[in-house]
Amino acid sequence: MRVSGKGALSRRGFCLCCVAATGAWLTPSQTFAEAQNIVDVFRNDAAKAKITVHKLRGNVSILEGSGGNIAVLTGPDGKVFIDAGITGTRPRILQAANSLSRDPITRLVNTHWHFDHTDGNLWLAEEGAAIIAHTNTHKHLEAVQRVADWDFTFPSAPLAAVPTEVFSSEMTLAANHSTLHLKHYDPAHTDSDISVSFTDADIRHCGDTYWNGIYPFIDYSTGGNIDGMIKASGENLASVSSKTIVIPGHGNPVSNKEELSAYRNMLVAIRENVAKLKQQGRSLDETVAAKPTAAFDAKWGQFVITPAFFTRLVYEGV
Repeated sequence: MRVSGKGALSRRGFCLCCVAATGAWLTPSQTFAEAQNIVDVFRNDAAKAKITVHKLRGNVSILEGSGGNIAVLTGPDGKVFIDAGITGTRPRILQAANSLSRDPITRLVNTHWHFDHTDGNLWLAEEGAAIIAHTNTHKHLEAVQRVADWDFTFPSAPLAAVPTEVFSSEMTLAANHSTLHLKHYDPAHTDSDISVSFTDADIRHCGDTYWNGIYPFIDYSTGGNIDGMIKASGENLASVSSKTIVIPGHGNPVSNKEELSAYRNMLVAIRENVAKLKQQGRSLDETVAAKPTAAFDAKWGQFVITPAFFTRLVYEGV
């Protein structure tokens, strides 16, 4: 996939779904006029982003507004961050986190390698956080990465921003009288995605395998695929109950099993629609023109990952 072509996401459109809290939504043309690449837009928006705190239960809260949704566990062992957000929000992230607890930040878990979840790794390491992630997150951060659909090449991360503790399948972390279970998904959004379950509080952070109320991005450049997204959604559903608080990587940060189920149903239906059109011999443009997402666009297609662009992502994977 490339960013050019009918219905495609603008080069810097993707990040706009991550900065709703700023209140400064831009059209693609406006965004093109204001920055040279998507990373510039991420950083520019992060410099003025508002951070909203959502207190959940079991000393777990969400910080919304810095890239992906950040979960924070507080307690005597120090604060544990799930995802790092974007560096430009550092002062406001610290202010929000300190409103929860004055304890130091001791650990950071990355749910996957993408910039909007790991850009803050360096400053959090400077604060004293040990960084934990899947082996593929470590691999992607220590090397140059090209994301074709963002039309951007990421340089390797500074050594201090690369995870210091990695795992390949599952890991259990004990902190603040709580147990966190980390588990790798098969390739879905990327090949580095993990879930983080706060077992005592019955909270599950799904990372970017779940986007609440918006069509998701799938990074084929680093192993993502639509079938993996559907499989990950099924795994998420099987791991939660009606009482579980579900945290998506993007979108409304406080979710539940019912919304998660609706998300999976949407993925399955659109995949089936696109696959049928492709099997009929329809070209990519013909498939987009057939509007296979139409039944879902009113709810899921109102952000910058447009119905046309999401159709293209699904088409690539079926």
